[in-house]
Amino acid sequence: MATPSGKTMIPNPQASKRTLSSEASSEVPSKRKNSNPTSTLPRPSGPFVEGSIVRIAMENFLTYDICEVSPGPHLNMIIGANGTGKSSIVCAICLGLAGKPAFMGRADKVGFFVKRGCSKGVVEIELFRTSGNLIITREIDVIKNQSFWFINKKPVSQKIVEEQVAALNIQVGNLCQFLPQDKVGEFAKLSKIELLEATEKSIGPPEMHRYHCELKNFREREKQLETSCKEKSEYLEKMVQRNERYKQDVERFYERKRHLDLIEMLEAKRPWVEYENVRQEYEGVKLVRDRVKEEVRKLKEGQVPMTRRIEEIERQRRTLETRIKEKATDIKEASQKCKQRQDLIERKDRYIKELQQALTVKQNEEQDRQKRISNTRKMIEDLQNELRTVENCENLQPQIDAITNDLRRVQEEKGSCEGEIIDKQREKEMLEKQKRSVGDHIIRFDNLMNQKEDKLRQRYRDTYDAVLWLRNNRDRFKQRVCEPIMLTINMKDNKNAKYVENHISSNDLRAFVFESQEDMEIFLREVRDNKKLRVNAVIAPKISYADKAPSRSLNELKQYGFFSYLRELFDAPDPVMSYLCCQYHIHEVPVGTERTRERIERVIQETRLKQIYTAEEKYVLKTSFYSNKVISSNTSLKVAQFLTVTVDLEQRRHLEEQLKEINRKLEAVESGLVTLRDTNKHLELKDNELRLKKKELLERKTKKRQLEQKISSKLGSIRLMEQDTCNLEEEERKASTKIKEINVQKAKLVTELTGLVKNTTVISEKNKLEADYMSSSSQLRLIEQQFIELDENRQRLLQKCKELMKRARQVCNLSADQAVPQEFQTQVPTIPNGHNSSPPMAFQDLPNTLDEIDALLTEERSRASCFTGLNPTVVEEYSRREIEIQQLTEELKGKKVELDEYRENISQVKERWLNPLKELVEKINEKFSNFFSSMQCAGEVDLHTENEEDYDKYGIRIRVKFRSSTQLHELTPHHQSGGERSVSTMLYLMALQELNRCPFRVVDEINQGMDPINERRVFEMVVNTACKENTSQYFFITPKLLQNLPYSEKMTVLFVYNGPHMLEPNRWNLKAFQRRRRRITFTQPSQ
Repeated sequence: MATPSGKTMIPNPQASKRTLSSEASSEVPSKRKNSNPTSTLPRPSGPFVEGSIVRIAMENFLTYDICEVSPGPHLNMIIGANGTGKSSIVCAICLGLAGKPAFMGRADKVGFFVKRGCSKGVVEIELFRTSGNLIITREIDVIKNQSFWFINKKPVSQKIVEEQVAALNIQVGNLCQFLPQDKVGEFAKLSKIELLEATEKSIGPPEMHRYHCELKNFREREKQLETSCKEKSEYLEKMVQRNERYKQDVERFYERKRHLDLIEMLEAKRPWVEYENVRQEYEGVKLVRDRVKEEVRKLKEGQVPMTRRIEEIERQRRTLETRIKEKATDIKEASQKCKQRQDLIERKDRYIKELQQALTVKQNEEQDRQKRISNTRKMIEDLQNELRTVENCENLQPQIDAITNDLRRVQEEKGSCEGEIIDKQREKEMLEKQKRSVGDHIIRFDNLMNQKEDKLRQRYRDTYDAVLWLRNNRDRFKQRVCEPIMLTINMKDNKNAKYVENHISSNDLRAFVFESQEDMEIFLREVRDNKKLRVNAVIAPKISYADKAPSRSLNELKQYGFFSYLRELFDAPDPVMSYLCCQYHIHEVPVGTERTRERIERVIQETRLKQIYTAEEKYVLKTSFYSNKVISSNTSLKVAQFLTVTVDLEQRRHLEEQLKEINRKLEAVESGLVTLRDTNKHLELKDNELRLKKKELLERKTKKRQLEQKISSKLGSIRLMEQDTCNLEEEERKASTKIKEINVQKAKLVTELTGLVKNTTVISEKNKLEADYMSSSSQLRLIEQQFIELDENRQRLLQKCKELMKRARQVCNLSADQAVPQEFQTQVPTIPNGHNSSPPMAFQDLPNTLDEIDALLTEERSRASCFTGLNPTVVEEYSRREIEIQQLTEELKGKKVELDEYRENISQVKERWLNPLKELVEKINEKFSNFFSSMQCAGEVDLHTENEEDYDKYGIRIRVKFRSSTQLHELTPHHQSGGERSVSTMLYLMALQELNRCPFRVVDEINQGMDPINERRVFEMVVNTACKENTSQYFFITPKLLQNLPYSEKMTVLFVYNGPHMLEPNRWNLKAFQRRRRRITFTQPSQ
């Protein structure tokens, strides 16, 4: 135990040091509950700040039966050996002030903090307040894992306790204020953003963190609005562009609609025009009917004399009928003879006509024959002229023979060329088949390599990302860089992978191997510092160990069951093998079988090997430095995970070379094919030219014979046509003679017919009278019928007028009793039933005749039919999008206004937040830098952000340098050592101490990783800073201290003792101990 400032171990009440007896083991029966635990612990005097801890009481808490702690207002240093219960006080502070159990890093349930074997535990914290101290009590029920809260002995809810604690600015979840033992390492792991948030809450004004949160919310909303505005603008632009694309279709649709509307108007007007036409026709028919009616009347009046004449003739008719009956036989015979003579005359006329037609046919045939003879003679003349122009063909045969020989030679060359093309194609197919086969083999090798990489990616993602970076940046390194050892090792037999994986550590299995220190520094700077990847890297020895021989021959060890050294079980690049031989001595570690394990005692005694492997175990042998005895330890081999996949890299390289050779051959074959195809194409062109020449010569040779045959054929045709002659004059004379004979016979028949007609005069007179009567009656009936038809037509037209009027009203949507509106009227025609109607005035610009209307209808329908492919839904979507564009424009305008408002709010809040924050960080940096300067080191604290507008990315960056030869590096969990991180953390917390507005700060065992020099410096800074006036309360927990450390009178030292001879709590009385000490001191001189 250190004796501070030369003081004895007896506490001095004026120095405000306190001694705490607590936390003996659970087996010590000296711990008893004390009904008045505060009586033995005097309260410290001094200026407490608002919210400072005045008293901590624990009952059945962790290993405490009952205990009460009274800290001082400034620096409270809690000292005790490991396991005595120092951190239990920290847990009591955290849980007593409504902290979460998980924050302590010990347990996630509050019931686990109650002493084993007890069903209930109590923690009581008394906080200083000028208006009266605040006592918070937490009773923990183990069975229910539940807490009951009391404030000043009155039950309350946890939420009220949290509000009361927050009102005093106590934040037990903030590592800048409350740093328990299990969370010390996590402080360095805090991101810059988390550190800024913790600092704001810890020392910033109350509104600073609120402004920061508002800024983040405002910025998030601003991003949302910017994204929304951008999306809406893009969407609006797309909609406008889409409407522009469809605008022409919509215009065509409306143009088509105009045509259809005009068609509808024309179809609506057509019934009115039909009606008007029928009405005019009706008026005309009515006039004609009236005129015919008058004519009938006149005819009936004029028919009276005729009627009398008919009656008189009727009397004569009856007389004549009597006479006709008497001469009926004679009349009948005469009629029959007349009919026979008339038939004969008609037959003679037909015969004359037939003779004339036959003569005409013969005349036409003769003319056609003469014309054909003339045309044939002209063709013969043309053929004879052509025959005279044909050359002598006797000398063409040698040319034809020469061309035939050339053609045969070209065809032979072409056949040979095509055969070579077929051979080349077969060779190409065979090479492509070989290429596919080799490619498949390489793919299978790559798949195996991918399996190894997948395992690496799943287990060590940072290492996998570094491998990808290395493959893309190999040109940046001067010497060879090997990928992680687990990727470069290739097992010769998969079952031996377990030996290698158990022998080489996992850190080295995923390590990159370098041949150059400079290359390794470049790699680590890029990957570790810049990309923040956790990777391992090693340097291969400058002198290669890869081929170093083992100290003992394997043949000597085979008698013990050893079959190989580790080095011979796998292949690896030379730098990797050299490193493993140097670092792990794989060339000296033999691998045995089950037989080796059976003889293990003999193997250990006789071989004196340092490491050996049996079938399932690893043995490590050490020789005692004192007794020279061999000490062995064995462990079971773990199952291999990474090296079970075997990739024969040598075979893969051989396949790649084979693939290159195949590609080279393919290129040569392809080049040969192109040459052969060009040659074949040239031969085909030459073959076609020779065939055309031969064809022309053969045609010239056969042309004369063809012309002579044609001329001979035409001359024969002329002879046949000249033989088939006809004497037209003779034919005309014969036809004229026959016609004269027929005319004589015809005249004789006419004379006989005239005599017979004279005998039938009476009959003619009778017939004439009957005809006159019938004519008169027929005329009368005709006019009467005409009158009836006209009247029926008038009735029909009247009905049609009514129907057309009804149809026209339907087309114009007018009811039967509704008058046509004035604006649609052009004229007011009168319907025969007395009602008025009119076509709509909308029709005034349209044609007024059915023909013009039908023509215009046809034209408009043709025009409308030209507008094909128009979809009404396109117009609907266009209109809907127009509305949506208008709405979206208004919405976008509102969003932009809202965005401007948010930007204005951000600007205002940013000014209120950022300027004080910069000042605060500058103060922290000043104190932090001073602390580091006093330690001959360097440190900086600055406000860091990549983008000034991303308020959720603002953070506090701590950069430190402990050696003059290095640069400032950011404080991270990986770059600095544990002691350097502890010093940096402690100095940062000390920099916050004077600026802190929190009532107290707790730091638990942060000095454990420091070296003595840094620990002494940090302790001096803590004492000097925490013991200043107007600083908050400070709890510093440590298991040990260096000797001759400086102390302050304002410190309070709390000792935590533990052991079998501890006093019971109810027997602890500090004042009695002090009086006893003074008596001993006074009596010593007299002795």
